[in-house]
Amino acid sequence: MIDLPLMTYMATMSVTPGPNNLMLAASGVNFGFRRTVPHMLGISIGHGAQVAIVAGLLAWVMTWLDGLRIGLVLAGCAYLLWLAWRQAHAGQPGTGKSGQPLGFVGAALFQWVNPKAWMMGINASILFLPHGAGWDAALSMAMLCTVVNLPCVAVWAVAGDQLRHRLSEPHALRLFNYVMALLLAATALWIVSDELLRGA
Repeated sequence: MIDLPLMTYMATMSVTPGPNNLMLAASGVNFGFRRTVPHMLGISIGHGAQVAIVAGLLAWVMTWLDGLRIGLVLAGCAYLLWLAWRQAHAGQPGTGKSGQPLGFVGAALFQWVNPKAWMMGINASILFLPHGAGWDAALSMAMLCTVVNLPCVAVWAVAGDQLRHRLSEPHALRLFNYVMALLLAATALWIVSDELLRGA
């Protein structure tokens, strides 16, 4: 059965800017759409797995998540800062000499330290999982989330790939990479400051 409210929620959350989408746009610019596909699949399937586990263990997760929250936030933000540094030092499109796109496993694992992915998974579970649902409902919800997420994140990779041709000049690409790096770093710092203010 199609859950239209859940699909709408997941589409809105998946297509709006966040760490995953910024990285996909940057990867599309630097490596092209085809080489960014494993990154996209890693995000969607990794997030689907995250939703399945969170939804299936919701009651347990809610009791220990607060204790782990600051650690997850700090780990995720440290990783974002590392990615920002890497993005600032990315090279010419198609050269392949200054790095590789984030692969399937790296993108899937990143979901576990991505605050936006956690928020999406927990909110979807709280809002859309039927009362008393079991693992079958959690897996169904996770599959729906994965199917909706993939085309939404693909938009960012396609946009980056289209920008590739406009950024063939070294100075234009360098400027783009610095801007994307600053956006990722600003995202990380905003998340940390928001978390610290909330805990104060």
